[in-house]
Amino acid sequence: MAIQEAALAAHARLAVLIGDLTDAGVAEPSALPGWTRGHVLAHVEGVTVAMARQAEHEGTGVEVYPGGQAARDGAIEAGAGRSADRHRAAIAAAVDRLAAAWAGVRDWGAPVRYRGGTLVDTASAVWREVEVHARDLDLGAVEWSPEFCDHTIGFLAARVPDGVRLVLSGGGREWVLGEGEEFRLTGSPADLTAWLAGRELAGEVVGPRPELGPWPSALPR
Repeated sequence: MAIQEAALAAHARLAVLIGDLTDAGVAEPSALPGWTRGHVLAHVEGVTVAMARQAEHEGTGVEVYPGGQAARDGAIEAGAGRSADRHRAAIAAAVDRLAAAWAGVRDWGAPVRYRGGTLVDTASAVWREVEVHARDLDLGAVEWSPEFCDHTIGFLAARVPDGVRLVLSGGGREWVLGEGEEFRLTGSPADLTAWLAGRELAGEVVGPRPELGPWPSALPR
């Protein structure tokens, strides 16, 4: 499955997950400190719109978030208090816009402002953001595929500090990140991914854990 298809499939699963969410449920805390479920949903909508804009303005270097971090954060706060129905409608509209923009892409290798990468990287971002934040909603089990774990562990290798060799083993798979003093952790691929992403574990990760660096910034470097 292409990354674009995986991202849209993740959004389809999210739509099912929040299909019965009530207004009261939107206002409840998410798994992210200081954020309600409404904050998470507003963020997912904002990311989806931002990545659609990158495709709509293919190759022009348009900003990821017009107005930068402050505008991004303000939009999340402004949107967090919407009703459940308005959240569902906003995300559905964002997905429709994204799908239409992606259908018109001429060159997936076109450069974008997002991480100084290409349009393919924006599709990867949507995939990661939707899958990870679906868990943050704390609305029930969200399964991560082996392919998603492979992708996300590779992306989050940037969190491994200098001088550390992190070996992750589980489910018959092994990932080696960095060079230096070895830390070996075992667990399911999903739990290893969740730990590296700074999320709650469904099971257990065994072994000494190094201090991780921050999540790579979504804004241009």
